[in-house]
Amino acid sequence: MTSPSAFIQELVNKSCVYRYDRILKDWEVSLIWSFTVSIFCIGGLLGSLITGSLSSRFGRKRCLLLNNFWVIFGAILMLLSQKAISFEMIMVGRFLYGINAGVGLSAQAMYLTESAPKNLRAMVGVTIATGLSFGKFCGQLLGIRELLGTEKSWPWLLGFNGFTALFQLCTLPLLPESPRFLLLERGDFKATENAFRKLWGKKDYSKEIVEMLEEKAALQSIRSSSVLELIQNRTVRRQLLTIVIAFTALQLCGINAVYFYSFDVFRAAGIQEHRLAYAALGTGLCEVITSIACFMIIENMSRKDVMFRGYMGMAATLGLLSVTGYFQKTVWWMPYCSMILVFLFIFFFSSGPAATTVPLPGELLTQSFKSAGYTVGCTVNWTCLFVLGTLFPILVEKLGNFCFLIFLAVCLICGLHVRFNMPETKNRTALEISVEFEKMHAKDKGSEKKKSSEICEIKVQRTKL
Repeated sequence: MTSPSAFIQELVNKSCVYRYDRILKDWEVSLIWSFTVSIFCIGGLLGSLITGSLSSRFGRKRCLLLNNFWVIFGAILMLLSQKAISFEMIMVGRFLYGINAGVGLSAQAMYLTESAPKNLRAMVGVTIATGLSFGKFCGQLLGIRELLGTEKSWPWLLGFNGFTALFQLCTLPLLPESPRFLLLERGDFKATENAFRKLWGKKDYSKEIVEMLEEKAALQSIRSSSVLELIQNRTVRRQLLTIVIAFTALQLCGINAVYFYSFDVFRAAGIQEHRLAYAALGTGLCEVITSIACFMIIENMSRKDVMFRGYMGMAATLGLLSVTGYFQKTVWWMPYCSMILVFLFIFFFSSGPAATTVPLPGELLTQSFKSAGYTVGCTVNWTCLFVLGTLFPILVEKLGNFCFLIFLAVCLICGLHVRFNMPETKNRTALEISVEFEKMHAKDKGSEKKKSSEICEIKVQRTKL
């Protein structure tokens, strides 16, 4: 939306002149523009709330297929908005895009993590972050003036998502349904074997089926739990807390603020205004390359360490950005330091939280809680994004570059929580991870009991004396 923003605001004024013969004031245009941008988050929030019921009722694959129609309808509205002289069509299209993003983020994560072998689960999970970063980069690339970032072509830029939805509608039917969903929620053993054959070919998948049957036996009757049941269940409370903290930090870690701030950094470094879009391509390309590199090496690394190091690196970078931003106008070489720190922050984000957060509910929770877990995580994600979009301009106005210190605190809190309160998830089933959570909880309780008994002994000895 950054590239065609001037054209859309011009359309807002043109629509009001055409219908009401009235020219809007600048603040009125800004208000309509802000609502057009933020309505995407509202759609995403709604989409995340309905994902659990849709994915449980129709299955992961069918849910993703049906989800494409939101984009197709939205793309049609986007393409016709200029000819119809209607900015409202863009608003509705953005809202439909948001619903698609909310459903797709949860359903795709469930489908990929449930279909992947245990030893490749993290690698497959990283593809979600790779897809998001690649989509962002493609949007930046298509938005330059030489392609679709012109007055005549901007509706095609906004409607381009429709072509990707049509592509998925044509290709996704060739893939099988999630084997875990078929066995654990539908109880269809034959369909599960057929799905494994399509996904794995001639490889032995008997061990995966045995582990799923063990999970089914441990949970007795598999039934998708609601969000309320997930919140009320004490056995998964620590897993739920970890998911909430991780998804909150994903949006409040400062990545959107750094992207916003990068334009000021590029200007201060001497990059001309008409070349800023090309400089922004560099940030998007950095995120894509880092995500691809992380995809190649993540199976050799600890998931817990990847997330912890990512947040610690981001916290350190934000602290340095606060300093370089403060001296940016007084020291001539500071903008170049800020530019390096922007790319360094994107590197830590792409190789840490972005790669590991979205698949987290599928790793930490058993089958009956997965849909509800993704609903909670993605609801928190979209709510935080909406709040950030609303409050960030105020924070920048009041605090300036020191607003990064707020995001620094969020990174530290999440990083320390991961370090001390989350077990390793690499090559482990959800049941094994649940046992690790219980051990950590029991260890904390044991240390508390030991301390209380020591205090009691001291009190008794004092009384005797």
